[in-house]
Amino acid sequence: MSETMSGRDYSMPAFMHMKRNVLLNPGPSTTTDTVKYAQVVPDICPREKEFASLMKGLREDLVRVVHGDPDVYTSVLFCGSGTINIDVCLNSLLPEGKKALIVNNGAYSTRAAEICAYYGLPYIDLRFPVDELPDLALVEKTLAEDPDIALVHTTHNETGTGILNPIREIGALAHRYGAVFTVDTTSTYAMRPIDIAADNIDFCMASAQKGLMAMTGLSFVIGNRSMIEESRNYPKRSYYCNLFLQYDYFEKTGEMHFTPPVQTIYAAMQALKEYWTEGEEAKWARHTRVFEAIHAGLDELGFRDVIRREEQAGLVVSVRYPDDPAWDFGKVHDYCYERGFTIYPGKISTTDTFRLCALGAIDEEDIHDFFAVFREALDTLGVAVPVRYED
Repeated sequence: MSETMSGRDYSMPAFMHMKRNVLLNPGPSTTTDTVKYAQVVPDICPREKEFASLMKGLREDLVRVVHGDPDVYTSVLFCGSGTINIDVCLNSLLPEGKKALIVNNGAYSTRAAEICAYYGLPYIDLRFPVDELPDLALVEKTLAEDPDIALVHTTHNETGTGILNPIREIGALAHRYGAVFTVDTTSTYAMRPIDIAADNIDFCMASAQKGLMAMTGLSFVIGNRSMIEESRNYPKRSYYCNLFLQYDYFEKTGEMHFTPPVQTIYAAMQALKEYWTEGEEAKWARHTRVFEAIHAGLDELGFRDVIRREEQAGLVVSVRYPDDPAWDFGKVHDYCYERGFTIYPGKISTTDTFRLCALGAIDEEDIHDFFAVFREALDTLGVAVPVRYED
């Protein structure tokens, strides 16, 4: 195993190789053995100065991934899944008496609206069809007509469908009307290149188990330092999930306010080391190869996408079930799973779908191997190929 960021070499015996599964679900993603084994370290109290210095480097690297100026942007770590980031940003960054505008065309922006409802925050749930891009003219009209909107939120890549939202354009509108722009980049961060300033983002967010190809349990918000400091005067709606409270504790002590996921952080640091080794452009090119291989395999079998190709983010393909009585997603899933491949059900309430995703430490050869198994599953169940659709 590669040495950890602390400089120590924790070499593992040659026999300790994990069975490799190819995860085609939208996260957690397939990881390297070196990331897995980075968690096997001597026990350490997370309040030691040595560990605080490691987290300082991690926070700086997370900002670098989105090309942020470290004098303008910072990162703040939390324990939890990606949803904790949405919670943190919405409850922490909305001033008293102001509204949030949720630009909503999918399950994860709907989750943001639900968070607003749970906190009792004033919000506008501006809904669009899940298979269509937001209408920018309507977004601007909503902003122009309501000067109380102080925060705009949307999702970069809605992983329920794979649609890519026009965040740079939405961010420009938010700024034109004086609003903070927060973006859920959980399923694009460290995969699809992001430039936080050029993309008009004030706050983006992700979890370690997706684009970084690390482990579940560590999430982070990357955003404008001065806006975080300004939020110290906003209503305190959560104790654990308050952005300024966590940021301020990091700035004063170098530590998380509450107990961090120590081993998960070591894995994230190793994953970042591997991210820099591969490089942003090469990594995105690899994800693109995987994405194109997924499409090629689906096209050969006759499957149809839900989202138009030109509007897909290049990371998630949402696929319609065929109109064949022999099709059974559960049985197809189990057949593939038993042979080392994980596929995932869809997340569209009006259409039966499944998803194949181009995340993780995989390449196009893995997709070729998957489709050989997938075709076997269809043949075993008696599903006609090419698959049939009635419309």
